[in-house]
Amino acid sequence: SPSGGSVGIAFAIPSETVRSVVAQLKDKGAVTRGWIGVQIQPVNAEIADSLGLKDAEGALVAEPQSGSPAQKAGIKAGDVIVAVNGEPVKDARTLARTISTMAPGTTVKLGVFRNGKTETLTMTLGELPNERLARADRDDERGGARGGGDAKVPRLGLTLAPAGSVAGGGSDGVVVTGVDPDGAAGDRLKTGDVILDVGGALVSTPADVRKALADATSGGKKTVLMRVKSGQNTRFVAVPLGRG
Repeated sequence: SPSGGSVGIAFAIPSETVRSVVAQLKDKGAVTRGWIGVQIQPVNAEIADSLGLKDAEGALVAEPQSGSPAQKAGIKAGDVIVAVNGEPVKDARTLARTISTMAPGTTVKLGVFRNGKTETLTMTLGELPNERLARADRDDERGGARGGGDAKVPRLGLTLAPAGSVAGGGSDGVVVTGVDPDGAAGDRLKTGDVILDVGGALVSTPADVRKALADATSGGKKTVLMRVKSGQNTRFVAVPLGRG
């Protein structure tokens, strides 16, 4: 503190975490953490509605990493992990904390919500790689559109182009080349984002996006869930179905 005395600030660490760390340091001289290898995100009310979840709880899998324990166990993008060994997973943070306290090699049973029902998958935890570092990828690294393939989707307020027609866009999905800030997706997507699937259907052209929107509307959906890649990160975005 400025005066050199205590200002009443403290940081609490769960006792079970301390016990685990101390035991590993005594036995191995290092700390290892369990790892399943997924990009996860919280489940909000709109995402829960899009997936048919009763409550906005669990951890939504945006993408399983190639060769990870999750991929080997059959975890897919769009799955919601709702339990670990029978214990409910309240949110993404709970899942990360729970798995990190377990030793690599531990067998766990994950409750997974998929296609309107919950099933149980069994997997063996891997070890969190040392090279796993947080990154903040810049969206402007992709480059701009080569032109010619852009098409507007008025319902969302987006201008889209096949990924293959955009410099640095990759080969999968459609790239957002323009955003109307007043559109349904105006505050959720940005130029350079790559839409990989809409409502669970893979998309490669603006026409695919329109069809997926029409299917969601005819199915009575109020929001549609999109899997979107921004830089090296993949996430799900719930977009309200506007008129148009």
